[in-house]
Amino acid sequence: MGKKGVLLMNIGTPDTDQPISVLKYLRQFLNDPRVIDLPSIVRWLLVHCYILPRRYRQSTRAYKAIWLSSGSPLLVHSLAVKEALGKALGPEFHVEMGMRYGQPSIQKALEQLKYCYSLTAIPLFPQYSSAATGSAIEEMNHCLLKWWNIPELYIQRDFFNHPGYIASYAKNIQESIAHQKVDCLIFSYHGLPERHIQKSHCTAICDKLHDCPEMQETNSFCYRAQSFATSHQIAKILGLTENQYRVSFQSRLGATPWIKPYTDQLLPKLIESGIKNIAVVCPSFVTDCLETLEEVNIRMREQWKSLHGNSFIFIPCLNSQPSWIQALANMIKSGQLNNSFQTIQP
Repeated sequence: MGKKGVLLMNIGTPDTDQPISVLKYLRQFLNDPRVIDLPSIVRWLLVHCYILPRRYRQSTRAYKAIWLSSGSPLLVHSLAVKEALGKALGPEFHVEMGMRYGQPSIQKALEQLKYCYSLTAIPLFPQYSSAATGSAIEEMNHCLLKWWNIPELYIQRDFFNHPGYIASYAKNIQESIAHQKVDCLIFSYHGLPERHIQKSHCTAICDKLHDCPEMQETNSFCYRAQSFATSHQIAKILGLTENQYRVSFQSRLGATPWIKPYTDQLLPKLIESGIKNIAVVCPSFVTDCLETLEEVNIRMREQWKSLHGNSFIFIPCLNSQPSWIQALANMIKSGQLNNSFQTIQP
């Protein structure tokens, strides 16, 4: 019968920290119509005439600040997850990692899984977004369309509230802040343009500033609502009150409105309220990358220092921590993730 294939998908990274490599990566990333969802000619002009000339050198400096001797942190951690998960699952499984942009590509990963009789696909984005999850699944399906033999296929849409994911992050936070003074824990998620939420057909009543309503049919695809749901469940395990944590969103780009509240605008408000010691965790990522290591642990730390805050604790992502790898293995072996596995028969 062959092996059971597992395709893990992450967002991707430049091959090197040199300008030409970063430019190539950004060009591929920003030209994705699910990332910048504008008419093609408008997107092309915006990317090539405005964003890339202004941004690629800045991004290059950011990558250089976090680059490891072994390469890109996102790639290093992602491959470590692949190796650890393969060992945890055992010889009946074949695990590969594919990047939506850059290498190893989703296509190359699938080539290694071509003779598996089943395929479990897991985009490593806990909260669903069309820009990340949707794009990765679309690329995978595009590659599979060329195959003669289509395996039994299981696609995971999200795992924002899966008990194994929640418990792993709660454990990670507890270990990171143990015996340290923390006035407020910040859950900082990657942001999205507000129009992405509108296009997800979210009809829940929400002022877009405070907590989203609980998850229900009206907001089942809402990235913002899923982010709040993740935070509330982790906070519950940690025993935090409403005043001991905040939820915010980072990484906005351009003048278009992004989902709020913004993390960089939250920090001055915390100072004004008398909070001096914070910890920051980024549960929209399971592997450390540019957005966690440079944007949070370098730039956000510097912002906090400039505001005369005291301690700033950066909480790393799950990466290849044993509890997370075992949770991921249990999800796959059980044949479902949070009862939301979508099965497609050939």
